[in-house]
Amino acid sequence: MKSLTSLWSMTARELAVRCCTSATLDIKTVESRVEHEGVSFLAITLANFGKSLERWLDQGFVVPWDVPSFKRDRLTGLPVFLQGFLGRVFRSDSGVLLDEPDIEAIYALRQLTLMFSKIALPQETPGGVSTSVVTPRRERLAMNGFVQCEKDIRRTDSLLDPQYLTEFKRMSELLYGDMFAKVDRDVYWQRVIPKHGPGSVADRLSSNAKFNLRTWTSRLQRIMPAEDFLVPNHHFRDDLDKEIDILEPGAEVPVRVITVPKTLKTPRVIAIEPTAMQYVQQGLLQCFRSAINEDDFLARIIGLDDQNPNREMAKEGSLTGELATLDLSEASDRVSYQHVRAMIEDYPDLLQAVDACRSRKADVPGHGIIRLAKFAPMGSALCFPFEAMVFMTLVFLGIQRELGTPFTYEDVYSFRKKVRVFGDDIIVPKEYVLSVVDELHLFGYVVNTGKSFWTGRFRESCGKEYYDGHDVSIVKVRQTLPTRRTDADGLIAAFPLRNQLYWAGLWKSAAWMDELLLRVVKHVPNVAPSSPLLGRESALGYQAERMHPDYHSPLVRGYYVVAKPPRDPLDGVGALHKCLLGTGSTRFGLKPLPYRPFPIDVASVDSEHLERTGRPEHVGIKLGWRAPF
Repeated sequence: MKSLTSLWSMTARELAVRCCTSATLDIKTVESRVEHEGVSFLAITLANFGKSLERWLDQGFVVPWDVPSFKRDRLTGLPVFLQGFLGRVFRSDSGVLLDEPDIEAIYALRQLTLMFSKIALPQETPGGVSTSVVTPRRERLAMNGFVQCEKDIRRTDSLLDPQYLTEFKRMSELLYGDMFAKVDRDVYWQRVIPKHGPGSVADRLSSNAKFNLRTWTSRLQRIMPAEDFLVPNHHFRDDLDKEIDILEPGAEVPVRVITVPKTLKTPRVIAIEPTAMQYVQQGLLQCFRSAINEDDFLARIIGLDDQNPNREMAKEGSLTGELATLDLSEASDRVSYQHVRAMIEDYPDLLQAVDACRSRKADVPGHGIIRLAKFAPMGSALCFPFEAMVFMTLVFLGIQRELGTPFTYEDVYSFRKKVRVFGDDIIVPKEYVLSVVDELHLFGYVVNTGKSFWTGRFRESCGKEYYDGHDVSIVKVRQTLPTRRTDADGLIAAFPLRNQLYWAGLWKSAAWMDELLLRVVKHVPNVAPSSPLLGRESALGYQAERMHPDYHSPLVRGYYVVAKPPRDPLDGVGALHKCLLGTGSTRFGLKPLPYRPFPIDVASVDSEHLERTGRPEHVGIKLGWRAPF
């Protein structure tokens, strides 16, 4: 991990010059502690310092005991580590935030403390494949947390006053009534075009094998018959009847709960859905996305694809102080199915469809198969839109409770530029934030106070951070730095890291990365961001090394990514079904739908998709001549 320490030291020196201070003692501290504590100092201890710093910026003063692992000055009680930067943001004698803190120092403190907060450490498996570390202890704790969420949901559901649920339903109808009616009609008229997602499934079918799916459930059969969804049209119904396996609720395949790397400290818990459930969920998701985007008001307050509106509002909130940013802990795992049912129970076809494609059981390592009280764990295609709708409903309930008067549509419409939700990233007016937080807690949701801001001038939303209108977002190292050319994953991650450092203005750190990359690979050309080559981006543009012999266009020599999908041949009825689904066709052959929930990008269709598809098993790099732009 010496290269990580060296990169931190170079960045510290560069930022110290920009802030007119010295980082010599800080560098010695980091080198010494990494030597004794390992990379966990960079990824966990420093990251905890950075999270405490964000709280200090929000509350307006330093709380030294928030960082017990760092020495404190005997006179002032403030942390000694990074004191040259801290002194440009907080008063040295009291720790109170300066009236005009140095924005460069705020950025430097965040960069130096949170730089490795998202790093994933690789380990070699017996097969020689490099994977990210999720230790058995951390996985066990994550699974215990998943089960505890289930208990919390059941307890909250049992304690919630029915009157509150009635108010919740009324507000939901006010916000989403027209949108739910549209999706309800889509289900009734069978305008839902199902879609297989790219990820893994609980029944372990390959990407193309999903199109030969012959396992359905009796719950799905009642609202979405297999003969309408699993074969191209009714001409193939006889063959389907011979092969179809309709599962009763007790025999359904449960979702498979797993962990994936999130940070070195905490893994992320996700669930892998059965193929049939995922297939229908993806189709309903497209209907919801289309209906929301068609509604000008809903498109303003709920984000499903574009994070930029949230980021712009967070920037505005940091400048004016009028908007607060809230973040929830374990947001998707705490969305109660009782809340979702209350929202859509007046739309029978939609309710039946959502209920039919919702998995009721989960296979949790160490706990066996449990019944789910949550609507859906992360991994369901419907998890994200429904959690956003539930949270937005609670936001307006909180505002309504604060104002003390029942809302009309005109009332909620007046907040179209003041509230917005993207997943669990919530933006609300500052004057209503406490009421909104109380409403969220009342319904069983946990506000992450470490990532929620409304007091000072610091705001964070959708991966962007701002202080007083200035962007103080940082560059994060996601993987360890490569030491050999065969480390394809490391190189593929290292080049974007170098370019992010360059465009962030950390030119000496970018130059240090250039030297490291040149020691690992010989060819590091200057390229444009759109080039297929791994190379250095520069404000000076790209450099051509020769001209193409046929097209007379510039070429440079460098490494490009080689990622070939695995062989997964598909023919017969399954191949026909896949092709017709890709064109948005109905079960009656090539007849187009009168209503298309989402556009079909014909140019993006892979000509070999019936032979090879899915996520590549191996990713490599190859040396060759390619365009620098």
